[in-house]
Amino acid sequence: MVAQVFHRETCRLCNSKNVELVVELEPIPLSENYCDDAKTGRDADRYPVDLYMCADCGHVHQLDVVDSKSLWEAYTYYSNDAKGMPEHFNEIASKIMKSYPLSKGAIVIDIGSNDGSLLKPFKKAGYRVLGIDPATEIAKQATKDGIETIPELMSLEIAEQVKKERGGADVICMFNAFAHADNMGEIADSIKTMLSAEGVFIFEAQYLLDIIDRVLIATIFHEHMSHHSVKPLTIFLDMHGLELIDIGRVNIQHGSLVGAVQLKGGKRKVMPSVQEFLKLEESRELSKISTLKKFGSKVAEQKKRTIELVNKWKKEGASIAGYGAARSGPTLISQLGLTGAIEYIVDDHPQKVNKYSSGDGIIIIPTEELVKRMPMYTVILAWVHSAKIIETNREYLEKGGHFVVLCPETRVVGKDGNVAI
Repeated sequence: MVAQVFHRETCRLCNSKNVELVVELEPIPLSENYCDDAKTGRDADRYPVDLYMCADCGHVHQLDVVDSKSLWEAYTYYSNDAKGMPEHFNEIASKIMKSYPLSKGAIVIDIGSNDGSLLKPFKKAGYRVLGIDPATEIAKQATKDGIETIPELMSLEIAEQVKKERGGADVICMFNAFAHADNMGEIADSIKTMLSAEGVFIFEAQYLLDIIDRVLIATIFHEHMSHHSVKPLTIFLDMHGLELIDIGRVNIQHGSLVGAVQLKGGKRKVMPSVQEFLKLEESRELSKISTLKKFGSKVAEQKKRTIELVNKWKKEGASIAGYGAARSGPTLISQLGLTGAIEYIVDDHPQKVNKYSSGDGIIIIPTEELVKRMPMYTVILAWVHSAKIIETNREYLEKGGHFVVLCPETRVVGKDGNVAI
C-alpha cells in the first residue's frame, strides 16, 4: 500500500506558521498494514512521524499527514477486544450520566466511535445514540450490532445533516480519536454545530506531560497526529466558540486527559481544575521547545540501551520474538533499534495471523506457539497491555523465557520478576 502524504506548514490548532521541529524520529510503515509475504512487508513504504511544536500556542504534533483512506480502510482495532477498554467505557459513561444528567430522549453522539463500545451503556440506559467513524467495516459491524454508525470522517457537512435530522446533542464524545484528525478546526466547528444549547462535549486524549515524563515513545505513530496539553486546547477551543470547563487525568494509555467542554458562555461554571492544569504546565515548562528537545534526548538514550541489549543477546545466540501485532509495534521496532532483531510475532487476531508485518516482514503466528518455540526473549510490542500479558503467560516464564518491556521503561522480566540488565 502506497499512501498519499502531505506536509502541513501551520499549527493544527492555532494555524500559526511558527512551528519548529523538536524531535526527529525514524520514518515508520503504516501500523495497520499486514502483508501476504515477507518481501512485500520488508519493502513497505515508510512515512515521517517527526514531532513539531508551535512556538505560539505550545501544541505538539506531527505535520506529515497520511491520507485517511490509507489510515482507516483496513483498520483492525476493535475497542471491545482491547483489554480493559469495555470496563473503562462503562465507567466513563456512568460518570457522564451522573455528572451531566440527561433528559428523556436525549441523543449521545460519539465521534470516532469504533465498534460502539462507549455508546452501548447510553443505549442501555434508554438514550438515543449515534456513532461516526471512518473505519468502514467496523462501522458497518457496529450498526449491525445495534449502534447506528455513520461510516465517514467527521465533517461540518455531516454535523449540519445530523443537527437537522436529529436535533442538538446533549452529549458528544470523542475518546482517543481527538488526536486522530488533521482537520481539528472543522472538528471543533462540527462539535459546536451539533451541541444543544446546554450540551457538553467530553474528550479523552493522551497527555503530553505523561508522554514526556514516562518517555512513551510507543504512542507516536501516524494515527496519533496530536499530543495534547491543556494550554493549547484552551486557546483552540476559545477560537471556535467553545470553552473547557473541567479537566482531569486518568491512567488509560499510561496517562490521558479527560476534558469537558461547553458552548462559550454556557451556564456551567469553569472548574478550578482548568487553572490548576495551566499552572502545572507552566511550572513544568511544557510549552517550551527545550522541554521537547530533552524528551528527544531521552528517546535517543533508550534506543542506545536497547541496541546494546539486542547485540548482547545476539552474541549469546538467543532467539528474540515479539508479542502483539499492535499499532505501536512499528514505532517500537523503528525508534528503538529493533529492526531485523525479531524473528516472529505472536498474536491471535484473525486478520493478522499468518500475515507479515509492514516494514520488517515479520511473520505473525498464534500465541500458543510461544511456549512451543520458547524464545529466550519476547519483546512486548502491545506495550499498553504489558502487565496483563506477563500475568497470563506464566508458563512461558516458568519454562525459562523472558519478557522485554520497552515502554514506559526498559526492563526484562523472568519467572521471579525483573532481571538485572
